[in-house]
Amino acid sequence: MAEDADKDQKTEDPTDKKKRDAVGEGDVLQSRELAAALVISMGAVWLFAMGPMIMEAIGTMLGEGLRFDAADLEHFDPAARALRLLAVVLLPVAALFGLTLLAAIGAPAMLGSLGFRGSALAFKANRINPMTGIKRIFSMTGVIELLKSFAKIALIGAVGWFVLKGASDRIMAIGGEELVPAISELGSIFVWLVIVMAGALMAIAMVDVPAQFLQRLGRLRMTKQEVKDEGKQADGSPEIKQAIRRKQYEMARGSARKAVAEATVILVNPTHFAVALRYRPGYDAAPVLLARGRGEMARAIRDAAGEAGVPVLSYPALARAIYFTSRTGDIIREDLYIAVATILAFVFNLDRAMAEGVKQPEVAVPEGALYDEEGRKENI
Repeated sequence: MAEDADKDQKTEDPTDKKKRDAVGEGDVLQSRELAAALVISMGAVWLFAMGPMIMEAIGTMLGEGLRFDAADLEHFDPAARALRLLAVVLLPVAALFGLTLLAAIGAPAMLGSLGFRGSALAFKANRINPMTGIKRIFSMTGVIELLKSFAKIALIGAVGWFVLKGASDRIMAIGGEELVPAISELGSIFVWLVIVMAGALMAIAMVDVPAQFLQRLGRLRMTKQEVKDEGKQADGSPEIKQAIRRKQYEMARGSARKAVAEATVILVNPTHFAVALRYRPGYDAAPVLLARGRGEMARAIRDAAGEAGVPVLSYPALARAIYFTSRTGDIIREDLYIAVATILAFVFNLDRAMAEGVKQPEVAVPEGALYDEEGRKENI
């Protein structure tokens, strides 16, 4: 029972596949608080940078809208006049739209969640299920969101109250000023209020983003059994694995065939490793490694040797020694010369040895060249 309970507990970090699937389904890291903070911040930047321009544009638009002359009466065209008046404020409004769009794109981009996901827009019946909505409202996530909303309202309200309280004397003095200076003073107070409130929202977002990250990580956590099942799926079916091995073998055989055709002898492990050696008296200064391989490559070398009629001899320790100490195209290591020379002498007189029933010679591999199948040196 305890083991079954442990299997049902989501204690494992999500795999890369789990994360990719979640992103494809629209479950990405997102923070509404960060998005709101960026939008308000961009609005504050717009007010600070273009506030005087928008006020001047509005004044110009009102002045032009209330001014008429004889030409306007003779050629009355309300549509053209409306377009001319709107063109005055078009630039500031377009700047506000651009900054807001930039903020809307920047929020998911900062969280690494930028991108279109059509599956997130797909119809899901549970979205219109009243019971699902009620469960979501009264779930722990719903309670947390409610508490966050109360905290956000309290913080922003407190910040706004302190800002307005600090500017109360300036606000009271506006009543005694002329219209244009009064509007300018009121605008500066409003801009400062928006900037401070944007800062408060950004502070909330800096707390919300880590919280959203932890919540999403909790949603994506997996049980040990889910990790095992995913690993089995990743390995693929036996048919797929067999097809992959077949493809690997065909590629290995194609690359091994030419090299083995020039080989003098093939040394094998007998199945896991294979090395193809060439030695031409008067041409090669020492035996040369033409090809080496393990697994499918080793099998390809053996099969190519059978087709080319190259002798294949089983010398496990020596085959591993050459495999792990030499590179293709290089001569073998010097301390292996005697062992290989003994085998080559046997191969050069192979017909007579077979006729006389002579067995292949035993060779000694130096202690410094003894390796196991994982490439670790063996201690004698």
